Order: sequence, then structure tokens, then C-alpha cells
Amino acid sequence: MIKGPMLRDAMISASKALSNVKQDVDALNVFPVPDGDTGTNMSMTIGNAARELSRLADPTATEVADVASSALLRGARGNSGVILSLLFRGFSKGLKGMEEADGTALAQALTLGTEGAYKAVMKPTEGTILTVAREAAAAGVEKAKENNDPIVVWEAICEEAEASLARTPDLLPQLKKAGVVDAGGKGLCIVMEEMLRIFKGGEMLSDANAAAAAPVKQKNAVAEFEQDITFTYCTEFIVGRDKKCTLDPLCLRAYLESIGDCVVVVDDEEIIKVHVHTNNPGKAMEEAIKYGQFETVKVENMRIQHENAGWVEEEDAAAAQPVLERVEPENEYGFVAVAAGEGLKSLFHDDLACDQVVSGGQTMNPSTDDILSAIEATPAKTVFVLPNNKNIILAAEQAVPLADRRVCVLPTRTIPQGISAMLAFDPDSDVEANLVAMQHAADNVSTGSLTFAARDSDFEGHKIKEGQILALNNGKLAFVDDDVNHAVPKLAKTLANSRRAEGKELNFVTVIYGEDVTEDEAEAVCESIRAKLGEDVDVSALPGGQPVYYYFLSME
Repeated sequence: MIKGPMLRDAMISASKALSNVKQDVDALNVFPVPDGDTGTNMSMTIGNAARELSRLADPTATEVADVASSALLRGARGNSGVILSLLFRGFSKGLKGMEEADGTALAQALTLGTEGAYKAVMKPTEGTILTVAREAAAAGVEKAKENNDPIVVWEAICEEAEASLARTPDLLPQLKKAGVVDAGGKGLCIVMEEMLRIFKGGEMLSDANAAAAAPVKQKNAVAEFEQDITFTYCTEFIVGRDKKCTLDPLCLRAYLESIGDCVVVVDDEEIIKVHVHTNNPGKAMEEAIKYGQFETVKVENMRIQHENAGWVEEEDAAAAQPVLERVEPENEYGFVAVAAGEGLKSLFHDDLACDQVVSGGQTMNPSTDDILSAIEATPAKTVFVLPNNKNIILAAEQAVPLADRRVCVLPTRTIPQGISAMLAFDPDSDVEANLVAMQHAADNVSTGSLTFAARDSDFEGHKIKEGQILALNNGKLAFVDDDVNHAVPKLAKTLANSRRAEGKELNFVTVIYGEDVTEDEAEAVCESIRAKLGEDVDVSALPGGQPVYYYFLSME
């Protein structure tokens, strides 16, 4: 039987194993754009769970599964990270109430997780992590029928996962052409194999290698400001609801507001999730226990956190999101957008009136929790979320059931789509009418982007060398060039021809230039686009300041 501490250790060690090879998993990505890659996203996702699990002293299997599920979901980044979190959400359901797990329970838990992952993805693609998980779970279910030993069952799961991974190139031609297996599937196999090693009695991976490289420290600008902290303790817990309890969670919320602030109470038929800042965490928990039994509890001293906030690891500082406080939903509508670059952040916040702009995009995919925090810091009853990146949409959608207000995710895949969607919003229309109008506006925009190849690759007939310019037409590789200034007007002409072939008008072209492009360079590019498209097309430049991508082109 797999007891709680062993399951905890297996997941923590799996996190370290994946972190050690995340760049190798990144390198399996067929498309060589310098985006937030699969291995990095999966590693950051399961790393969030490892931190939470390390706090559990002597947990049961169900406690491990619940904590891991919640932490994975909130820390999920990118499509691969979200799918990994959904797979382990199945463990929370499959191991519910169990102190330890046998082979049947493990196989059933993975099956539940796989079913949930397939449902969450709008158009599941075979030959990916989904296929690897589904076929591995099926093998585990079959093995459990003949031998219920959890190690034997998990061995069967790992063996089929590796076999399924090896078959992914047969299901996705682009993998076969590039001579690689699916990156997400590979990441999942690494996690499963490391869990098996711990199940068999192996020692957990240590942090020795990480500790050897002393992290560079840097001052956090937030610490330069004094903060008036009224309530000392940030208190969070989950209560498993007692079926016999008839108390209304609204009463719990009212009580918590009388002893603190920043109160969040979210409940369903099974649990009540609570967040409160208070000087009396004991009183908060004393009141909450009337509703059922605690599943998780976390209390942190915010004064100490504030004193220590001035120094953070450089690696963490680069990805850190600002701390946002929850606010009451007072307005009818509010907006959260995802963008990277000071120019784009200013555009969405100041010009387009987005309440919150989450830092992220091509170079770093924000987590579900980052997006959720921005939603709950938006003073609106209905919050529209614009991910502006295809690899962030799924993470944004996972925040919907976690939020304490209505959330509508518009599946904007690019920055220009997000801009057009915001311009189409009508404050006098209802939610449904605005969703239709905003999505229609987003769909009517043609997006071009220019970046560089992060590595050598053979993609869709293009022999790509590291450092070459990649020109993308609505997310698909249009051509490869050696000179960005030559590539921009060429891409503009390609986009214009595509629009006209589809019967779409072309009146405006907006050139959004990145942090490595000067204003003079951008103006010169605009002139070359005018020469290509004609003077009847209005071409303008906008400083986006985005990293990695030299230009975004928006055509309407």
C-alpha cells in the first residue's frame, strides 16, 4: 500500500526530477520560438505543489492528493501545466477519504484525471500528453484486475506511458519529421518514473545541486515602501463540509469580516475555501470548524513576510507578480488582460481601461493563481479576461470556478486580438452581447509577429537555424529570414494578401514594436509597409516594449 508520506515524497521528488531536465524537455518542442516552453511550465506547476506538500508532516493519502490538487491547479502555467494539474486533480477524487492507496485506487485516480483533462481541452489532440496519460491509465486499470499491488500497477502505468510516448510521432506528423517525441508526454513520463522510484523505496532527490549554485540576491522595489499592516496573519483553510450541518457559509463570511479583512469564502457541496487577514486566526478556525473538518490550514505572519520581502532570489523576482488585494465587486464590468512590456501594459491599463494587467505572454506564462488574484482584485461583478496568448487560455479558464465573481474568458490568442476586443466593448450592452461583439472583433484582426529562432529546427519544410528571423502569420510560420527589417514588410504583404483572399477589408495596420527596437527603426519599417501596401492603408507605430518579439503587426 502507498501511504500518505510516501505519496508526498514521491511527488516532491518528481518535481525535482523534472526541474533537473526541464530544458531538455523544452528542447523537444518542435516550433523553436522562444516562448514559455513545456518543460519549464510543467516544472513550475508541479514545483508549486512540492512547496505545499513539504509542509505536511504525517499526511494521509487523501490529504496529499487534496493539497497537491489545489496547489497544482493554482500554480498551473501553460497548456501542459494545466493538463498536468488536471491529471492530478483526479487523485484528489480517486483517493478521497483514503489513508493509503492500493493499485486499483491509483489506476482509477489517473483515469479520473485523464477524463477531466480531455473534457477541459476544447479540441484534444492525440499524440500528446493526453494520449500518454489515457493509455497509461488504461494499462493500470487492466493490471490492477490481476494484481492489486500498487507498485506492480504503477510499473505497468510507467511502461505503457513510455510505450505511448514512443508512438506519439506516429500520431503527429510534425513530431516524426522533427525526429522527436511529444514534450508534454515526456514530462509526464519523467514525473511517473520518479514516483515509481520512490514507491520502490528509493531516496528522494536532494537539493544539493541547486544549493551549490548560490542564488544571486537583489533588492525588491516593493520593500522600499512602508506598508501599514492592520491585520497580522494571512489565514487560509479548506473545510470539508459536514453533510449534517445546516449553517449558511454566508454567516461564516459575515463573522470573518467582523474580525478581519480581505475575506474570501467560496463554497460548493463538498468544501468551503476561506481566506482572511486577521489578528485572531484561532477565532476564525473556531468558527469555521462548526461547518465540518479542516482539510488544509495555512497561517502566515505578514509582518515577517514584509520584513523579508526586500530580498528575493533573482530567478523568482523575474517571474514574480505584484501582490494584489481582493476587492469587493462594486462595478458591473471589469477587465483583466495579460501582456508583457511596459508599453503594452500602459496601453491596456491606461488607454483601454483594463483594471488589471497580468505580466506575461510569450516569454512567461502566468499561473492560474496569478490570473485569479487579478480577477479578485478587480472591483466588478463580471470580469472579462483576455489571455492574449493561446498558451494562457486554458490556465485562465481554470480560474473561472475558483473566483468569487462571474468570470468570462475571451479566448484571445494574440495582443492585437485583445486590443480589438477591448475596443469593441459596449458598457450599455449586456454580458452576452458584449461577448459576441468582442469575440467578433478579435476574430476580424489579422496578427503578424516577428521573433527569432531559439534553436535549430526542421519545421513544416523550413530548415531553421538558431537566431534566424521567424515570421508568423496568425501564429503559423510564414517564412524564415535573416534580416528583420526585410522580413517586416514582406510579412505585412503576406498578411494583406491573406485578408483580401478571405474577402476582408484592410484599412489599418498597427506596428507594435518591442524593447529591442528604436522609434526610428519602427518608423522606417512603417514606411516600407506603406510602400508595399499603398498609401490608402493607414500605417502607425506603437511602442509595446515587449521582450523577445521584435514586432507585432495588427491588420484591420
